[in-house]
Amino acid sequence: MRKGVKASVVGGVFAVLVGGAGYGAFNVVAALHDPDGAAAVKTGPPSADEVKETSAKFFAAWEQGRATTAASYTNFPGEAGALLTAYGRDAHITGVKVTPGAASGATVPFSVRATVSYGGRSEPLAYRSTLTVVRGASTHRPLVDWQPSVVHPQLKKGDTLVTGESAAAPIEAVDRDGTVLTKDKYPSLGPILDELRAKYGDEAGGSPSIELSIRHAGTNAAETPLITLAKGRAGRLRTTLSAKAQAAAERAVQQYTESSVVAVKASTGEVLAVANHRNDGFNAAFLGRLAPGSTMKIISAATLIDNGITTANGSAPCTPDAMWEGQTFHNLKGMTPNRQATLSESFARSCNTAFIKFTDNVKVESLTEEAEKRFGLGQDNWKVGIPSFDGSVPASGGPDKAANLIGQGQVQMCPLNMASVTATAMTGVFRQPVIVAQTLDDRQLARAKGLSATTTAQLRQMMSRTATTGTGAAVMSGLTGSIGAKTGSAEVDGQAKSNSWFTGYRNDVAAAAMTQEGGHGGDAAGPIVAAVLRAGG
Repeated sequence: MRKGVKASVVGGVFAVLVGGAGYGAFNVVAALHDPDGAAAVKTGPPSADEVKETSAKFFAAWEQGRATTAASYTNFPGEAGALLTAYGRDAHITGVKVTPGAASGATVPFSVRATVSYGGRSEPLAYRSTLTVVRGASTHRPLVDWQPSVVHPQLKKGDTLVTGESAAAPIEAVDRDGTVLTKDKYPSLGPILDELRAKYGDEAGGSPSIELSIRHAGTNAAETPLITLAKGRAGRLRTTLSAKAQAAAERAVQQYTESSVVAVKASTGEVLAVANHRNDGFNAAFLGRLAPGSTMKIISAATLIDNGITTANGSAPCTPDAMWEGQTFHNLKGMTPNRQATLSESFARSCNTAFIKFTDNVKVESLTEEAEKRFGLGQDNWKVGIPSFDGSVPASGGPDKAANLIGQGQVQMCPLNMASVTATAMTGVFRQPVIVAQTLDDRQLARAKGLSATTTAQLRQMMSRTATTGTGAAVMSGLTGSIGAKTGSAEVDGQAKSNSWFTGYRNDVAAAAMTQEGGHGGDAAGPIVAAVLRAGG
């Protein structure tokens, strides 16, 4: 918790009751003058005049610091009142001036200018946001459709604003070679640097700042600073990141919306780059939980080899379709069947049915044990340095037992997980990813026994084949050195296009990317990974 700041609690229920009493009084009076005994009820979208009048009343009350009154013009006065009260009381924001722009239907853009003051220091505050006016479901009044982003565009549900001494000292984060990493130069690092500051700011030797910040819902969420009124002393924090790789990752994800990528140094597990291009600011690269599609076949192939079911050069027929417990599985459209295919060929072509055919030979728990014991996944024990998800490969029966083998079903991963899987496959050793050195805080890193030399050699051979003559060849073309890849696409209910996944390695760098609704693995995620591998570490 921020020092010296109390969380805001206001009488939201009181505001609702007062408002309700007012509406009731209006209806009684209206009934006295209505020959039919009731006031006319308006329906449908608010008119232009209603939008203008309602937004103007809301803005005026907000400017005057009358939080309860302003909240009464919204459809959720309790939540609105709490945040608007905190705006003045906890965030110490005064002198608010709201300037509306031209409305587009029921949506009104506006700009805010104000002053943040604390401890004798003041700084100007300026930003833009929007609100939408809707018809009240029960009152039929025009009301501001309440969202926290009305108050500030970066606020989400449960967030509030506070001004005071920062919960953690500021940091000067640097990459592995001492290059300073800033949010301005590397926008994807914004939430990551906030998390690093929250955890290591005091240990880095700095002193707190005086800041206006967003306090997020959840006790462990790092605060997001908005304005600094008085700078504290920044402590220097060395990360494992590479400025060169990070810059390449930032550029690559900008080409595809809803994309995330992670690169790691395979021989150490050190994270070299992490980037996201998302509207919600979520660090999906570390925290996403989505089916990884056919990139999962790296673990599935290892499972088949380690359990003596087949080998890279062993039989793995690619049939037109395959059925398991009433569910029919297909390959990508246009794939030519090959009943004499080896596992290596079916892997490189990403033949789903070849893997589904082995479902009967795989025990329910085998895939889970391979993921956990050899690849270090799914045990909720990764300590990367900031919050992360370490994958989930549950033991599943029924159709999901088959679907899990091709990265559908109940399997969930993020790009960090798949970059680690690729690093393990190419080296044979599981090294838990880290973004700051383990020696910084002596945290206990996750362990796994890794892969045998025989299995590692076969996985490398199959991934190399994929990168040179298989489904990954087009995007990996031109990359020199030792290369390997695996493509993936994961179908999601309700999406017109599948999620695009791709993981690969070049020399000592392993990388993985995911683009939601990006299509096939080579369509979006593939070019992202190739760009990062081209930059190297």
